[in-house]
Amino acid sequence: MPSATLEISAQPPEKLTGIQIDKTKTAAAGVPAVTNSLKHVYGNSGLLRGTAAMLKINQWKGFDCPSCAWPDPDDHRSAFEFCENGAKAIASETTKQRVTPEVFAQYSVAELSQWSDFEMDQAGRVTHPMVLREGETHYQPIAWKEAFDLIAQELNSLSSPDEAVFYTSGRATNEAAFLYQLFVRQFGTNNLPDCSNMCHESSGAAMMEAVGIGKGTVTLKDLETADTILIIGQNPGTNHPRMLTSLQRSVEAGATIIAVNPMKEAGLTGFMHPQQVKGVMGMSTPLATQFLQVRLNGDQALLKAIAKTLIEDGTYDEAFIREHTVGFDEYRTHLLALDWAELESISGLQRADMEKAARQCAGRQRKLITCWAMGLTQHKNAVATIQEVINIHLLLGAVGRESAGLCPVRGHSNVQGDRTMGVFEKMPEWFMDRLEQVFEFKVPRHHGWDVVASIRAMHEGRGKVFYALGGNFLQATPDTEYTAEALRRCHLTVQISTKLNRSHLVTGRTGLILPCLGRSEVDIRGNTDSFLTVENSMSVVHTSHGQLEPASPHLLSEPDIIARTAAAVLGDRSKVDWMYLAEDYDRIRDLIEKVVPGFEDFNVRVRQPGGFYLPNPVRERQWVVPGGKAKIKTHALDCVTTSAGQLVLQTFRSHDQFNTTVYGLNDRYRGIGNERRVIFMNPDDMKSRSISPVSPVDITSHFQGEERHARRFLAIPYDLPAGSCAAYFPEANVLVPIGSFADISLTPTSKSVIVTVTSSQP
Repeated sequence: MPSATLEISAQPPEKLTGIQIDKTKTAAAGVPAVTNSLKHVYGNSGLLRGTAAMLKINQWKGFDCPSCAWPDPDDHRSAFEFCENGAKAIASETTKQRVTPEVFAQYSVAELSQWSDFEMDQAGRVTHPMVLREGETHYQPIAWKEAFDLIAQELNSLSSPDEAVFYTSGRATNEAAFLYQLFVRQFGTNNLPDCSNMCHESSGAAMMEAVGIGKGTVTLKDLETADTILIIGQNPGTNHPRMLTSLQRSVEAGATIIAVNPMKEAGLTGFMHPQQVKGVMGMSTPLATQFLQVRLNGDQALLKAIAKTLIEDGTYDEAFIREHTVGFDEYRTHLLALDWAELESISGLQRADMEKAARQCAGRQRKLITCWAMGLTQHKNAVATIQEVINIHLLLGAVGRESAGLCPVRGHSNVQGDRTMGVFEKMPEWFMDRLEQVFEFKVPRHHGWDVVASIRAMHEGRGKVFYALGGNFLQATPDTEYTAEALRRCHLTVQISTKLNRSHLVTGRTGLILPCLGRSEVDIRGNTDSFLTVENSMSVVHTSHGQLEPASPHLLSEPDIIARTAAAVLGDRSKVDWMYLAEDYDRIRDLIEKVVPGFEDFNVRVRQPGGFYLPNPVRERQWVVPGGKAKIKTHALDCVTTSAGQLVLQTFRSHDQFNTTVYGLNDRYRGIGNERRVIFMNPDDMKSRSISPVSPVDITSHFQGEERHARRFLAIPYDLPAGSCAAYFPEANVLVPIGSFADISLTPTSKSVIVTVTSSQP
């Protein structure tokens, strides 16, 4: 089909790829994880480059895995310190394939948009800066200086700095993130949305209000020595596979794991350690001893039931509550008034099972750790639900001491570090004060736009330039078609990237792709290679030192791209010597030390093996909240409600993807091969709708009288609570309404989308 007749598609193509069905797995990892890792690494990177990458990933002087934020051990490293999905991530980054100017000349943007996200990832690394000029159908090469001049021209022609949006992905390093927010604020705006807005913003909002810090309060050692681990709304086998090793150690040391999830995921039930003999032989370590198959958005009811049991049993810590908390009396009265039948109905669980979980949490030495992720954060009542988690810990005094505490498990490998560095649309006043003192400029104090507000502003014409430091904004955000139209209405969209993605194809009037170095690649500063730093999910700051030859001689590092952008845009308006900073990352770290608490002697301490921990007052039972005491928060019992015939849908990852990057078409643990357009449904829900297994269906979401549609998905019968269903993102993101988001945190409600499912019409 000639490219002139094609439209630029904001969604993956609605084509089925030939599904293969297998049995669901009851344990994660094992030999299949090893063989799949090697297949990806050697198939993409080749023997020599692939082996070099595997030997350096997460090592003392190696590079940080570009996948999840799970921490490395403090005191040692194994020979292979990565998981299957880490291997896929590094295979994707170190691939031999290249997207050259010749590829862009061969395919129009419309033709590229007909590729699947898997095909885009397989195409390889972008090698040159590219520009899509207004009215053109193909990207063309552009010199770096010309690209920066184009950005400067567009930004400096805006009537207000607040007409620009500066997005950040968790892939950015600390040094890049710090320079980025400094440039944006010197430009004059706080429009700094980031991927946290769509994932753990609810965790940060809930924890900041209740205990005074938005980060986890435990260490890896705490997790491995806990008595009870509650894993709720998280699937470690796919999303954080290295966590399974720590869970295995915990169980072998005597811990009890309680898993809460609508789906029985392999990574919650068993683990076959691929570096141990029994794992290689197919023998798994059982993980969760109690599995609570909660209904979608029934978590708050479950957590209230646990807290209610603690009150009714009298197993709460009165001394801790009296000394360290406020709000207990109101909360106690609220819990005692709750009706058990209603808690059972909303959660989908039996009272006896919820009481059993509560008594396990209260038993022994109350060394309780609760881990959670998107299954809690992406609901309308997400902040309230997470504060129920915090309440349970405060009732038991299970916070601020060894082997106990709160563990929001972050996704991308430096998403927490980006926030520490100041990438946030509403940073606290003390941070702004520090910037003014160190850099001598007037810092804008009005709050900027988060992700949802940015999309709406661009859609309404108030946001005119979109600049993205990493990520795949179009595919990561809700309401795909609405977001695509928002991007199209911009004057300029800029993407700092390593690989082709759909956000490169749906652009403003002009689109720029600025290709950067990957984590694995050597970064030459002067005559020596240098390192950058990241912060993991447990507040450890450590080095990431690229080792491999860059994919192209035309790539720049993220800090270099930001510095050159800032120099071109700000010129003499800035007292910062941006290029001087980019020449030596130690200079950036010296400035971070002056602004961000906890980074004293940054350049010295980060060079120690393993780096250093940032201060965490909650670990010392210091509550940085008004009044100086932790807050037990009381919220009304709440849940998403549906009408007759409607279901609640969650979007989630397959095992062959990380965030929006699709490495393959197989979801091994759930028994799905060679297909992504699937919806998992309760068999009774399928029967009542006359939907046959593996038949094509259409999905319609419903929100405030609006409908959104996703067509040609295959219905898969699965062990899910009645009324709940699930589909992969980004394919299902089109169903998530832009106007449906969490209270307070404003996180899109990707885990509680109200839908109807009907058989596809021929």
